[in-house]
Amino acid sequence: MSSTFPLPLSENEERMYVELMEAGDPCAKDVLIERNLRLVAHIARKYTGPNTSPEDLISIGTIGLIKAINTYTSKKAARLATYAARCIENEILMSIRTSRKNRQEVSISLPIGTDKDGNEISLNDILGTEPDEIIDNLHLKFQVKALYQAIEQVLTPREKQIVILRYGLSGQAPQTQREIAEVFGISRSYVSRIEKKALGKLRDVLRQ
Repeated sequence: MSSTFPLPLSENEERMYVELMEAGDPCAKDVLIERNLRLVAHIARKYTGPNTSPEDLISIGTIGLIKAINTYTSKKAARLATYAARCIENEILMSIRTSRKNRQEVSISLPIGTDKDGNEISLNDILGTEPDEIIDNLHLKFQVKALYQAIEQVLTPREKQIVILRYGLSGQAPQTQREIAEVFGISRSYVSRIEKKALGKLRDVLRQ
């Protein structure tokens, strides 16, 4: 998995890019994120299991990496990679705990999608339905599967991460645009534009 990511920075390279980031170089932050993705993949692999896909864990771990880079300074005793590893692991563990809790508390009355007329339906609506209604419910399941496939195929990594956080697709509670903006260190309006563009892409694919 990690072989697809660029090699990590050396200690001297890391120090140089941290100093550039602190001096206000916007490209330095992107380099620090990109060159630490292999670390995210390595940590994500440890927690991959029957209920956790590596792709989802890498997306969640990347959020931890971004938080680490946003809060790291050259005054810290530990290297960025060491500090980031703790943040990545904490983010993944928090997500796993939340996901387990949500699975335990799931209610059959929670909405899981919409029917062919656009009305919200829940698991409770599906249980005990007549045979002619089952076809519609199967159609809904295919729509949900198509949505996840479209997310993987047409969205950029940043668009994917924002959509996952915005709509709680990682098992966590949905986050506001303001909360996501704080995670990525960008403005709320920029998050809104990215979300709007991503939803447009998904809409175009799902209409085909």
